[in-house]
Amino acid sequence: MNQPLSPALPARRYSGVAILLHWLIAALIVWGFALGWVMTDIPGITPTKLRYFSWHKWIGVTVLALVLVRILWRATHTAPALPSATPAWERLAAHAGHGALYVLMLAIPVTGYLYSSAAGIQVVYFGIWPLPTLIGADNALKEVLRTVHVLLDYALLAVVVLHVLAVVKHQHLDRQNILARMLPFGGVRD
Repeated sequence: MNQPLSPALPARRYSGVAILLHWLIAALIVWGFALGWVMTDIPGITPTKLRYFSWHKWIGVTVLALVLVRILWRATHTAPALPSATPAWERLAAHAGHGALYVLMLAIPVTGYLYSSAAGIQVVYFGIWPLPTLIGADNALKEVLRTVHVLLDYALLAVVVLHVLAVVKHQHLDRQNILARMLPFGGVRD
């Protein structure tokens, strides 16, 4: 039996800038993760593998920059309130989940960047702008950073899955139209 969506959901939505940044960052992360998965399975050093590594790094630098912009935007623009019926533990979980997403979206590109530096490979953004090498080549540190980078990638995957499951729960089980707050069309914007 379908119940109508809860009227407890505030009519306000995220701003157009926040929505754009959310979906752009999400798309880049999915693309970067897919490239990382594919490129590491290509044996040897091939032109395709090198191209994928470059794209992966460009995506990482872009995500880092966009997440910093998103944090600045969020610091100056209030997010819409959660539905009034949201229990305290769910509010806490939502804040913790968003915090984890931001920490991981910052830490993953930083560890990837440092991994490249420790490998003695300079990141050249879009093949045009050489970015500074922050640490010197170091094989032992390279392996540690590689492992940390991969572990953080899987942690992000787990947090994103939980984030999506929470949206599905609110949308379909609780019948709160919470997804509309972040969709790029319809509704009232702040």
